[in-house]
Amino acid sequence: MLYLLAEWLGFEGALNLVRYQTFRAGATLMTALVIGLLIGPRFINLLRVRQGKGQPIREDGPQSHFAKRGTPTMGGLMILTALTLSLLLWMDLSSPFVWACLAVTIGFGFIGFLDDYDKVSKNSHAGVPGRVRLALEFVVAGIAAWLIVSQINTNLYLPFLSGVSIPLGPFYYVFAAFVIVGAGNAVNLTDGLDGLAIMPVIIAAGTFAIIAYLVGRADFSEYLGIPHVRGAGELAIFCGAIMGAGLAFLWFNAPPAAVFMGDTGSLALGGALGAIAVASHHEVVLAIVGGLFVLEAVSVIVQVFWFKRTGRRVFRMAPIHHHFEQLGWSESKVVIRFWIIAMVLALIGLATLKLR
Repeated sequence: MLYLLAEWLGFEGALNLVRYQTFRAGATLMTALVIGLLIGPRFINLLRVRQGKGQPIREDGPQSHFAKRGTPTMGGLMILTALTLSLLLWMDLSSPFVWACLAVTIGFGFIGFLDDYDKVSKNSHAGVPGRVRLALEFVVAGIAAWLIVSQINTNLYLPFLSGVSIPLGPFYYVFAAFVIVGAGNAVNLTDGLDGLAIMPVIIAAGTFAIIAYLVGRADFSEYLGIPHVRGAGELAIFCGAIMGAGLAFLWFNAPPAAVFMGDTGSLALGGALGAIAVASHHEVVLAIVGGLFVLEAVSVIVQVFWFKRTGRRVFRMAPIHHHFEQLGWSESKVVIRFWIIAMVLALIGLATLKLR
């Protein structure tokens, strides 16, 4: 929007500056951060008044969590507001990739909001039935996949291997939708401790800001042996918005949290990362960079599967961050160690760009 405004007003200096995606990515990050910090206190007070008892606490969860009773949820609304406003201000309004990713973010955020609202209003963990929620997610993801794939090819590129890809044809649309839905739910499962999910999301967004920028540049793509996607560099601005809004939220979500992001935020941010990975043709790399989210999701799948088969548990509690709490780790120790794991995995993901 500012690019169009500068062009219309004839401000050549400003026009040259906002042409650079790197500048706009940084500007978007700072804008989202400032907006989030400014609206945060009022959002939290409003949520506290409207929700009363706040997010329901699991009765079978760690005992330390009962001290969090009354903490409001749906803080994802704050993230979405800061992200969307900053993005609309600095993005290229003609970019189909950014609009598709924004549609996933808002769509998944709305689904998460319905789930959070149902939990808070009924003071229950049930929320929207799982099958209904998944169906809605696949509808949103399917539309976004169609928008994104219409701009790119249907090949699945493999990390560590230069020029090697698997042609999926029409199945790529289904695969893309699964990546988006899977990423959304993986981040959702990770969101269980103060600051646990948001920092790895920020780290993953920063990593994909670099990847998207390189993928969008034909010269860098050719040098690194990675797929070139025309226009994908604009996704670096989207990643900047996620980082800025995420940092602002972390300010209020740092232990002890003044607000939880809820499904409203976790589903939206996870879906956004999935959509960015599809648009930049780095879906497999997302599984590496977001390996922490994958671990959390797999721990739940393994726990449920094994318990149904044998009646016994593999972990003391799932997702796996609760397992370590049950082993006696403090919440802050779990969170910081998981952040370190997320950083290491991000570095490994970036290494795939050159090791081909």
